[in-house]
Amino acid sequence: MTQTIETPAAGTATTAGARAHAREQHGRTAETMRHVPAASAPAHLLAGLPGVDGADAASPTWAESVAFGRYTTMSLARGTRVRLTDTAGDACVHALLYRAGATHERLNVADTVKVPWQAYPAAGHPLLSDAGRLMATIVADTSSRHDALTGATTLAGNTAKYGAGTAHSPSPAARELLTLGALKNGLGTRDVAPSISFFKGITVDPAGSITFTGSAGPGAAVELLLQLDTVLVLANTAHPLDPRADFAGTAVDIVAWHAPQDLAALEAGHLAGPLAPEHLQALRNTEHDLAARNAR
Repeated sequence: MTQTIETPAAGTATTAGARAHAREQHGRTAETMRHVPAASAPAHLLAGLPGVDGADAASPTWAESVAFGRYTTMSLARGTRVRLTDTAGDACVHALLYRAGATHERLNVADTVKVPWQAYPAAGHPLLSDAGRLMATIVADTSSRHDALTGATTLAGNTAKYGAGTAHSPSPAARELLTLGALKNGLGTRDVAPSISFFKGITVDPAGSITFTGSAGPGAAVELLLQLDTVLVLANTAHPLDPRADFAGTAVDIVAWHAPQDLAALEAGHLAGPLAPEHLQALRNTEHDLAARNAR
């Protein structure tokens, strides 16, 4: 994830000096980092959390700011709501979802576009697994600049465009970063399927040509409600159609909280509007599978 590099103190030549210096860093924060516990995150990360200023405040389970060119991963429970915020307006977050405990089931981007008859993800859009189940729903969106068609940047593509594309290079490709995230969850390169990306959009004209539409600007946010226990892998790096010659972008803020009551609200049509038949069937596929597993 994020590295913070500091100039070594003179006393670190000895073990005792190195230990003292290391302990001095405890409690310090950086602009991009994971906050543990999540409730210790800066106020701007937690702003807008339901009930954050009241007695019934939602307790955050994940709070992190991911620098551009970095990745992160987290295992999250069913009923978790995840908010991604493009604070400075130049993030591009490539996302993969795997079913926790059964990672052979994962996000299928083709079905996520095909089944709901919609190529442009926005509020109310279902994210479907390769088993026809609902993994998550986009329940809020102020960006509307997302991409489920062109996939992630690659080592070859970034090397040709920027001069490098490995995970630890100055211009890491999304697939290289997503692979590191997959490896941390016991998966491998063959498990890195096509991803969906948030905050950098595209349009397709009637002839089939794809046009890059870029960002919606600073402050745009998208929220996912997880229908299954999920391993989420995110890489914040360039979009494959970004026309700029330089590798450029900004951090993304992440905050998650447990909101199991939203599952019923979604099904009832009170959260993201009435569900389309395809969305509702995928949700029922998920609930049927969970009921069958719990009955064993």
